[in-house]
Amino acid sequence: MTFVVPFDGSDLAEAALVRAVEYGAALDEEIAAVVVVPERKRYAREKGWIDENEPYDVDAVVASLREQVRTLAPPAAFEFERLREFPPETELADHIERLIQNHDPSVVFLGSDNVGRIVTPLTSVGVHVAAEESYDVFIVRHPAPPALEALEPHAEFYERADSA
Repeated sequence: MTFVVPFDGSDLAEAALVRAVEYGAALDEEIAAVVVVPERKRYAREKGWIDENEPYDVDAVVASLREQVRTLAPPAAFEFERLREFPPETELADHIERLIQNHDPSVVFLGSDNVGRIVTPLTSVGVHVAAEESYDVFIVRHPAPPALEALEPHAEFYERADSA
């Protein structure tokens, strides 16, 4: 079994990856980061992968995300899928879900500030990923870790998050 993190490079995705690494070390679980990259500029801008007038180089974005994962979680597997279209969120979630299932996950660490609230936004891919019942979901809503002595926090990551 594996701890899997849907990763888009956001602050909470980074926090979820670091949290997965900490729990993985404590529980001797492998880590995998999965990424879906639609080839549409609008999505890339929304994710902060490119600036407003910057050209969109999908390969460069994938390389950048891979490097983020390697920096935060060196032993983590990295799997990505490119999509030519920009599908509706349910289809995007289906692509992410397929990548997650490739790793036979025991837990999915999901960085999101809006998954699991009583009022669920209609534009959250995480809502669809979290609805899957074949694995547990650990929702990371805050960059700082919970106070658990069994986990060795990555101080350098949390210091960087505090200064942001």
